Amino acid sequence: MAVQFYLNGELREVAAVAPTTTVLDYLREIAVLTGTKEGCAEGDCGACAIVIANAADERPVYLAVNACLLMVPQLDGKHVYTVEGLTERNDGLLDPVQEAMVQSDGTQCGFCTPGFIMSMFALRHSNEEVSDEVIHDALAGNLCRCTGYRPIVDSMRDACLGTRDDDELVDELAVVDTSDTYQIGSQSFFAPTNLTAMAELFARHPDAHILGGGTDLGILVSKDRQAFKTVIHTAQVKELREIREDGDTLTIGAAITYTEALPYIDRLYPSFATMIKRIGSRQIRNVGTIGGNVGNASPIGDTPPCLIALDATLVLHSEAGDRAISVEDYFLDYRKTDLKDGEFIKEIRIPKLKPGQNFRTFKISKRYDQDISAVIGAYRIGIDGEKIVDARIAYGGMAATPKRAPAAEAALTGKSWKLDTALAAAAAVGEDYSPISDHRAGKEYRAKVAGNLFLRLYHDLSGIDKALEVMAV
Repeated sequence: MAVQFYLNGELREVAAVAPTTTVLDYLREIAVLTGTKEGCAEGDCGACAIVIANAADERPVYLAVNACLLMVPQLDGKHVYTVEGLTERNDGLLDPVQEAMVQSDGTQCGFCTPGFIMSMFALRHSNEEVSDEVIHDALAGNLCRCTGYRPIVDSMRDACLGTRDDDELVDELAVVDTSDTYQIGSQSFFAPTNLTAMAELFARHPDAHILGGGTDLGILVSKDRQAFKTVIHTAQVKELREIREDGDTLTIGAAITYTEALPYIDRLYPSFATMIKRIGSRQIRNVGTIGGNVGNASPIGDTPPCLIALDATLVLHSEAGDRAISVEDYFLDYRKTDLKDGEFIKEIRIPKLKPGQNFRTFKISKRYDQDISAVIGAYRIGIDGEKIVDARIAYGGMAATPKRAPAAEAALTGKSWKLDTALAAAAAVGEDYSPISDHRAGKEYRAKVAGNLFLRLYHDLSGIDKALEVMAV
């Protein structure tokens, strides 16, 4: 079967391209649309940013994504815009975001400009109330080698203040046929639409790579040029695309993206939401999934410590049915999990906070945006009056797996919430971990930071007004 999608308003049918071909390579080498650039090939610089939309959505949302991390079959049924298409859909005239960039002299050397333009285009056609903070977030995934960000930010501000033609964009989207199977030679790309079909496929192809957003798997394709024999894509599986609140529980399907989950998490666990906004960039969060972040089993994954501290449960699925396991018990050793043959993550169930429970998480990295954590701490602290009645604490970056800190929890539980208690927990956390040194941080630094975060937690929960985070806007 062929992959069908609209590219800059023109229906494309792809039937002879290897399924692990990146969208970036397709655009530049086959479609000959060279405005989309390759900078880092790992979703970090934004030079390859394009915009995608899905006509099947009730009201299509235009999302900036990294073309270097997507495989061509992931475009099936979508509408794709590159920088070349903006003038085409605007009767040969510059798009308002392009015109704003010209007027603000924001082009500089020009290499990164197409990526900035596409991120700006996506924001302009969003429903967001645009502020300097929102502009910073929208552009965080685009790096300028000339370092002249001010005129680019000015361009974004000017473009988004003008009248937006959202309705016109929605009207031009046509529904595209989709396929659940794409095969070229010995390579197969499956896109099942329901849970039963996915379980059957994974049982038949136990060595298949399960693809969520591809923000990790895509790097193996883009940088390492790996050509996987079998890929099973989760994005069309209805049961994995559900997010709901059931009484005291938030349930997030494994194929729900960070962007889709964020409004729910922001309302229920604001600190968790703040941390998610630091995972990659918008381009990453628009396709990356929390299910994939857990399934990757990285010791420095950002969400697992939070999920462990919140006492979340994973629901795993196979042909045999569902199996529930705590996130804490899912991780066995470095990159090793408790998944049985044929199992994959179906959903994540997160208990809502009870009265008196407080949740905070802190990410320590070399830069604010777009960086992997050296240490991440997550804390659920239950306080009744001045007494700590329960504590669940987890860290990432401190061991071979994300794991709890039982000694620190014991140092808090039953104690009064005061500075001395926080200091005792800071000392006790050294009993819980023996961190390693790597290129992100030394073991001494990690140990010191893990303890010091209790002081930050104390100041935060106590309402002490201190400058704990500095970010340039």
